[in-house]
Amino acid sequence: MSELKRDKNGRILFTKEMKKEYTILVPDMLPIHFNIMKNVFTHAGYKIELLDNDGPKVKQLGLKYMHNDICYPALLVAGQFLDALESGKYDVNKTALMIMQTGGGCRASNYIHLLRKALTKAGYDNVPIISFNLSGLEKNSGFKLTLPIVRRLLAGVIYGDLIMLLSNQTRPYEVKKGDSDRLIKKWTHELSNQFIASKGYSFSQMKSNFEKVIQSFSAIPLKKEIKTKVGVVGEIYVKYARFANNSLEKFLADEDCEVMVPGLLGFLMFKVDARVQDFLIYGGSRLKYTAAKTLLGYLEKIERAFMEAVDKSRFTQLSSYNDTKPLVNGLIGLGNRMGEGWFLPAEMIELVKHGYDNIVCTQPFGCLPTHICGKGMVHKIKSMYPAANIVPVDYDTGATKVNQENRIKLMLSVAREKLPV
Repeated sequence: MSELKRDKNGRILFTKEMKKEYTILVPDMLPIHFNIMKNVFTHAGYKIELLDNDGPKVKQLGLKYMHNDICYPALLVAGQFLDALESGKYDVNKTALMIMQTGGGCRASNYIHLLRKALTKAGYDNVPIISFNLSGLEKNSGFKLTLPIVRRLLAGVIYGDLIMLLSNQTRPYEVKKGDSDRLIKKWTHELSNQFIASKGYSFSQMKSNFEKVIQSFSAIPLKKEIKTKVGVVGEIYVKYARFANNSLEKFLADEDCEVMVPGLLGFLMFKVDARVQDFLIYGGSRLKYTAAKTLLGYLEKIERAFMEAVDKSRFTQLSSYNDTKPLVNGLIGLGNRMGEGWFLPAEMIELVKHGYDNIVCTQPFGCLPTHICGKGMVHKIKSMYPAANIVPVDYDTGATKVNQENRIKLMLSVAREKLPV
């Protein structure tokens, strides 16, 4: 093994030579989105593998090598990485890890340093960690987010949101079980192939694909049934990741519910908008402000096309990102942007206004912003919207699945009393 290159702080650099030989491990959070995005990186010459390992051992590894006060999502991600490295499935001398950094003040920016300490303690200090970020936090010669890659990744996020939205509203009512999942596989393959052919991510091509995806899901035969509608919100990782929320969506499906999980695009716009607002309030780099403003404008343009396509169909969707801001007037300030910030209570109100009165708010251990902006807002939201039936559920290594599900069942029992006979 050739000598590893390090920066002045001792960080292992992911070099151009590594790109050819190394497997990059990425914790899976959103299977539809991440599989499309994985294929984007594969086409760009990277060897990406999504991790879906779970179980008590993973959690114990996180506890063993990370500080016990670290937030639950960071602990799980560390545990998944360490479990994968210990599994014998990968050559640890030819393996790298990838973690996202947003540039904000939460785990997604800070815990990459604690993860490096955990790897050293576990004897894997030769494994490089790649920072996936758009803020210039860390750079590696072997990993670059070029404009073509970024455009494909953004399109992958939007397509993932659309497919998730449509499948969640068809799967509970299918006449033929599995129709929605077959379409998910079909479109993941089709869209990935379009990206390889340098198609599918221009504005006009996305508009065309939106129509085709919606048409295909609209053609699925459905039963005419009334089900309990449930929305899921909370800290981003625990809201989406099956491992983190103990397969919450499957549990709700088994309880005969239709589930609405807000898409990733809104959260992405929330984070980009924060960079714009920071410049307007505090000043800073005009170049970064211009880049953030341009990106936000592009995302707003795509969001409009997305929403116009869904509006023509029978499917329900939430409002645009800009329309969520007035919802929190008198509830929480728009300057509250740590973690999910004001956007979390805005999503809860959005769900109530669109008929998803019953809401599970996922609260991971150690996430102070989510407890303040999630659980802390519930009483006020219920006073503003009496129909709101919200249950905050704590997720941590010591919380039992039985207790979590019992809390949700109590919420569902109230919800079912309101269903028309």
